[in-house]
Amino acid sequence: MKNYAAGSVLALVAGLGFAPMAMAEGEFAGVTVEAKLIGGQQYEALYSRIADWEKATGAKVKIISQKNHFELDKEYKADIAAGTTGWCVGSNHSSFSSQYPALFTDLTPLLAADTIAAFVPSNISAATIDGKLAMLPRAQFDVSALYYQKSLYADPAKAEAWKAQTGKDLAPPETWDEFRDQAIFFADPPNFYGTQYAGKDEAINGRFYELVVANGGKMFNDDWTPAFNSPEGKEALQWFVDLYKAGAVPPGTTNYLWDDLGNGFASGTIALNLDWPGWSGFFNDPAASKVAGNVGVAPAPKGSAGIRTGWSGFHGFSITESCANKEAAASLVDFLTNEDSQKLESAAGPLPSRTAVWEYIIEQAKDDPYKSEVLAAFQETAKTAVPVPPTPYWIESGNLIFPELQAAILGDKTVDQALQDASDAVDELMRENGVY
Repeated sequence: MKNYAAGSVLALVAGLGFAPMAMAEGEFAGVTVEAKLIGGQQYEALYSRIADWEKATGAKVKIISQKNHFELDKEYKADIAAGTTGWCVGSNHSSFSSQYPALFTDLTPLLAADTIAAFVPSNISAATIDGKLAMLPRAQFDVSALYYQKSLYADPAKAEAWKAQTGKDLAPPETWDEFRDQAIFFADPPNFYGTQYAGKDEAINGRFYELVVANGGKMFNDDWTPAFNSPEGKEALQWFVDLYKAGAVPPGTTNYLWDDLGNGFASGTIALNLDWPGWSGFFNDPAASKVAGNVGVAPAPKGSAGIRTGWSGFHGFSITESCANKEAAASLVDFLTNEDSQKLESAAGPLPSRTAVWEYIIEQAKDDPYKSEVLAAFQETAKTAVPVPPTPYWIESGNLIFPELQAAILGDKTVDQALQDASDAVDELMRENGVY
């Protein structure tokens, strides 16, 4: 989950104007826009606005697929291979977009210049691939912060036991080592676990990547040879292994993705959870979450190099090159990313990509201690945000790496062997594709 410039959130409050695309009433009457959209609880509020766009324009939106990005990625590639790309609007993400140079059209001629200017420049820059604006960012900037159950740290018995065990006061972890040790300390399986992690696809590969960076390492060398089979990489993978072997994570964690983590923390059975801003409102909603009112939020931990974790990216919408009515599709994409849409999404926790909406949510949070805590934690984490390595083979290399990470976690391979095998596989991928 990310081609987002490090520290760019600091630029989000730089003032730019906002001028949404005007919609003429009924201008797309009789048009049907087919869409493939990311699915999940945190996206439904935005999609409820589609009916308003349909009413205003006379067009209809037909959602022909609604899946997570990993499944959409497979579907997009299958469509490209089969030549079935006549649908129009697709969810996209900065981690995935570089793989589709021919699938999605340049949005620049389809949108008003002041509409594009209303977005944070670094987001627009990262959404531009080979000179084409491949997607319009939505209010879904991704970087992880630490959610935790506050009551655990207020429990005198736990504080005393932790002090006796470590000689330290019990407080939310500042480092990945403290995170691991506290997760093991809090765990009481099978009813309560210290933490959890997404254990497959780009989800675990990305988390592994940010631990490697936080430990002072890197995933690739400048010539794109794999660099993660290193002391920093071994330290990162060992972190996952230690938690699994200690029973501090649910036994099914190697099959988890983001919705599993969000619902898991909301169930009240997880002590510490590194997760995205979009879940913050859900976690503190009494109607949805058993930890509502008991959620603390802190910046992400630091690795052994003293670097704070910050794997980052953002969501957006794209339009296919084969779309029969690009103007209607552009109107829909503009509507789903406009100021009102981003205010709606940001109300639940996601971080916006429009400057004016950043100013708005900062103002709105002034009298809400929880929202202020959320914003402070994510802004601190974003200061050291790192994008995914800018290679079209990021996802493909991750598909080779994550099974090896799983093998080490499950004890089928040693950490050394798993990383050697992953490195060899990625090296072969790069050579076969003529990268070096």
